Amino acid sequence: MCCFSRPVKDVSATKILARWTSAEGGLVRQCVVYQMNYLAVEDLAMVLPLPVAPGSGEKAVTFIDLERHADIFDKLHLCFPEPQPFLRSAPNSVPTPTRALPKLEVVQVGAFEASFVPTLKDFARLDERFRLPAGTWEALPQYATWGFAVFKLKPAAKSVHPMAFTFPHAKETRGLFFPTVHIHDGKVHKKAKFDHTLYTQQSALRVSSVMEWDESPGLAGGVFKDDCKLLVDLKAHVHRRRMNGNLTNDDVWV
Repeated sequence: MCCFSRPVKDVSATKILARWTSAEGGLVRQCVVYQMNYLAVEDLAMVLPLPVAPGSGEKAVTFIDLERHADIFDKLHLCFPEPQPFLRSAPNSVPTPTRALPKLEVVQVGAFEASFVPTLKDFARLDERFRLPAGTWEALPQYATWGFAVFKLKPAAKSVHPMAFTFPHAKETRGLFFPTVHIHDGKVHKKAKFDHTLYTQQSALRVSSVMEWDESPGLAGGVFKDDCKLLVDLKAHVHRRRMNGNLTNDDVWV
């Protein structure tokens, strides 16, 4: 979900990885890794609503610093080698294949300052620049009981290194959650321009959604090393879904 607290001039090349990571205390944890290009002229925040298990508290979300793993989406892309054209060659030759309330805790996560907002009313504990315009959440009643990850961004025109975190999932019976609702100008539109690539791994997909996803020919371990195994299952295939064009402005569940 690209929900911004201030208008942005452009957002593009959004990439999201989501998968189940672990189970603890009867709850399943989900990870989200998020990256995009953006153009902004003032300080702002990106807000990601999350289906966090109620009562999980202010430490429910664990933020992960990926500053040293800025190429995680490049590697996910490499899991899907592009078909190579057949060149005119000698018989039997093979073509050669050619990245006032107490303030909420602020965590430094690589290049970002990040906070977890456990309920809508807790947005009052954030700087006003990092809240969405008044009336926004009333137009999105599905998030009334959710929590929110907030990443503070600087005015820039750039690609940022991936943001990552895990959280205790409240709605695992509905499926894995991808935050894809758009708010770029302070308004909630029925349709939005998508430029998204979503990634997950095999065990997360329901039979009903398999046809919407491409499957990597090999295991993730053929590209990734052990240092990324918290976020990527090295022994599983990767699935990818591209979403481009003017689409229904909604989140994705699988």
